[in-house]
Amino acid sequence: MTTATEVDFSEASVLEEARQTAGLSNFGDDRFREGLRVLLETYDQTAGFSEKGRRRNRRRVVQLLATRLRIEAALERHPEIRERKIRRPFYLTGLPRTGTSALFNLLGRDPAARPLLLWEGVFPDPPANLEPGQTDPRLVALRAHYERGRANNPDFTKIHFTAADQPEECVMLLAHTFCDVQMGIEPLMEPYGEWFQKQDLRSAYAYYHDLLKMLDWQRPGDRWLLKSPAHLWALDLLVEMFPEPCIILTHRNPVEIMASYCSMMASLMKARETLNRAELGPTVLEYLARSLERGLEARDRCDPARFLDVAYCQFIDDPMAEVTRIYGHFELDLPPEALTRMQAHVGSHPQGQHGDHAYDLAEFGLTPQAVKARLAAYIDRFELPTD
Repeated sequence: MTTATEVDFSEASVLEEARQTAGLSNFGDDRFREGLRVLLETYDQTAGFSEKGRRRNRRRVVQLLATRLRIEAALERHPEIRERKIRRPFYLTGLPRTGTSALFNLLGRDPAARPLLLWEGVFPDPPANLEPGQTDPRLVALRAHYERGRANNPDFTKIHFTAADQPEECVMLLAHTFCDVQMGIEPLMEPYGEWFQKQDLRSAYAYYHDLLKMLDWQRPGDRWLLKSPAHLWALDLLVEMFPEPCIILTHRNPVEIMASYCSMMASLMKARETLNRAELGPTVLEYLARSLERGLEARDRCDPARFLDVAYCQFIDDPMAEVTRIYGHFELDLPPEALTRMQAHVGSHPQGQHGDHAYDLAEFGLTPQAVKARLAAYIDRFELPTD
């Protein structure tokens, strides 16, 4: 195994490399540093990453920090960004693997929808010296990166297809705060997992709000369409920070989703030499259960009109009926053009188009009984199937 000294995870070293990379020095609000330190400790000391994984993790941290420097520089140049208003955004959340991506892509066919694209989540800052109509070179590079990734890890593509210029989770914006779920695996590792679950996320979401304003300033849209299971940790903040948000929670048989999500996390953790798949399942189950508990408790304190529940089985059976119900609940028009584009999307995107993903709950140290027992209150509240 690689020793901890071969890759420098010190806070000073990653901050300095980011300064050198960006040619800038102002990181903004220093509150991000606590999360950065805990994340670096997790990558360096406790997670058991291979040398390749350690180097990749460090590069990613430096990239996030360099981007944060460019973000702060852009906010200084353009203070008008913070004056923009993000009105009535659509949010999709719920446990992972409950159909949020499929619904997200379908709702994104509405010309009024403004989904976050993957490359925008990675590079929300406006590039310098870009000519009108010129493609951002960072998008070109990221396209090639994800094409290589799909070729090198086809199994992950079956689980979650990604492309640089397609809609993606807005949790990528939150990564720049170092007080979020990062790539999804970090809250499953200590000490970052325990630290994150105890945090007040208000300052992180305030920064995230500014990043949405920055993207809206560059490429505005009528109505932002955003999604991430991680928003379960902050439903009350979405209601507090955004005027009249439309929040959709998706629900599915938790026994089905648990095995699928464990498999996804195991794929993302390939570089961990100490990964024990039988221990991963109980960790995932507890983490997801806590996110649900926090989210539903926050929801119950908010205006119920801001929320709508969508059952996975009903969405799969008749996606357009669910779309009609969503628009009706939030009192939005569904114009003919949007309806036509959504119907065409349903016809051209069958379930499992990127391949079947096989998984086994027992492989991850779980049983259906354990899942049902831990999530019993959730199952009962939403009358979810468990067979």
